[in-house]
Amino acid sequence: MTASRRGMSIRERVVACTLAAIVAVGPVAAQPPVRDFTQDSPAQKDARMAWWRQARFGMFVHFGAYAVPAGTYHGQRVGGGEWIMNNSHIPITEYEQFTRSFNPVRYDADAWARTAKDAGMKYIIITSKHHDGFGMFNSKVSGYDIVHASPFHRDVIKALSEAAHRQGLKFGVYYSIMDWHHPDAQGAAAPNYNSSTVSNPNFGRYVETYMKPQLKELVSQYPYIDVLWFDGEWIADWNNERGRDLYNYVRSLKPGLIVNNRVSNGRNGSMSGVDTQGRIGLGDFGTPEQEVPAKGLPGVDWETCMTVNENWGFQSFDDDWKSPRQLLRTLIDIAAKGGNLLLNVGPNGAGEIPVESVSRLHEMGEWMRVNGESIYATTASPYGEPPWGRYTAKPGYVYAHVFDWPKELAIPLTGMTAKPRAAYMLADHLPVRIEETDAGFVATLPKRAPSSIASVLVLDMGRGRR
Repeated sequence: MTASRRGMSIRERVVACTLAAIVAVGPVAAQPPVRDFTQDSPAQKDARMAWWRQARFGMFVHFGAYAVPAGTYHGQRVGGGEWIMNNSHIPITEYEQFTRSFNPVRYDADAWARTAKDAGMKYIIITSKHHDGFGMFNSKVSGYDIVHASPFHRDVIKALSEAAHRQGLKFGVYYSIMDWHHPDAQGAAAPNYNSSTVSNPNFGRYVETYMKPQLKELVSQYPYIDVLWFDGEWIADWNNERGRDLYNYVRSLKPGLIVNNRVSNGRNGSMSGVDTQGRIGLGDFGTPEQEVPAKGLPGVDWETCMTVNENWGFQSFDDDWKSPRQLLRTLIDIAAKGGNLLLNVGPNGAGEIPVESVSRLHEMGEWMRVNGESIYATTASPYGEPPWGRYTAKPGYVYAHVFDWPKELAIPLTGMTAKPRAAYMLADHLPVRIEETDAGFVATLPKRAPSSIASVLVLDMGRGRR
């Protein structure tokens, strides 16, 4: 930072950086045509999506300066989590005080990555910049980030990307299209930031001199980034044309990237993550939020993102925790419908994932270590939803997840039209007898359930290998 900028406020430095970028860029020259990555062949997409489809389970992390107020403003419990700046109409200069005191000294990227791996998760997505505009990485485009505008002075994204790689996990970043801090974006509407109707005449400048350069920094500075997860696309200044341009731009930087459908506004603001016809629009996968589609989303890739408690970002008084049983059965339900679960944790201002989240993830991991074969690389149920639980499938195998152990120790193999070649419990490989009755095939189960959450019966259909 030059001496002339040391006395500037954070917001003034952002404006100065933007103007400097405009001067540096100069008149916009004609650009060579960019390949239209939206026209990839099915084979090209299949190759790029292969690991993602096999993973089925990932960790979402909402971490930012909003962890400092933690849902409290002027001594009042106002809630809002990561939305507190908007919901409580906090002026930009006042919100910047939270960034100046944001010092997560207990942040341990390796511990976070180990927690994800222990849970049986296969990838991590973390917020690189949420709607509040505060970056969690070292950005030369703006001084409004954790390296330059907080006492922490460390690059959270770099550390976690490397830690995830060491654990054999894929890695991605969330990036908000909406920006409540930048004067060329929604910052100009302060303190009523979240508007789907208010337009900023300088928004195009924000895209070209701020958003795209920051995304280029992320993709080029962190070689292990596999996913870009966009959000905030419902604003008035965003449309499918800009979404298509951004999708092509980021994939031109790294063709192997997987990009969610919130890069455009094709989901029309719906929490179902798709439009009214079940289409994802632009992008590679649909994004249901806090819900599981009743019948899945046949024919498209999709990922339900969900919180362990009620909020995405840390809120000190949010004690409404989902049980490990509920979380695991949700994961099974999602896999049975052909989707992925991206389960969120919200670290506190010190940089710690709450112990309540860690303990639940550990219990999920214990189940996954025994039964993960029935989740990873599976496809949707070939036989619908049986009354006793869920099915998942692989070539030659069907996995029956029995939720509640029947007193009569028998379950009808609902929908099955061919007798399995063999059957056994996944937990201990004890054989299970299958009989054909007038009503169909019936499995006689052991006296004791291997799991109180979900016991997995493997049905060997004799047509392939796991």
